[in-house]
Amino acid sequence: MQVNGKLRGRVELPADCEAAQLEQAARQHPRVAEWLEGKQIVKVVVVPGRLVNFVVR
Repeated sequence: MQVNGKLRGRVELPADCEAAQLEQAARQHPRVAEWLEGKQIVKVVVVPGRLVNFVVR
């Protein structure tokens, strides 16, 4: 999981998870939530089976 292209956490999920499930798991991760708090999410990039990247301001 990344915030602004920088690795902020890792989580293992089944390979057949949908993009919405991946994004939800990333938002709930404590380190990622810390970086998202109080910021505006501009874009969410989800590559199934690979990564979730939040672009924030």
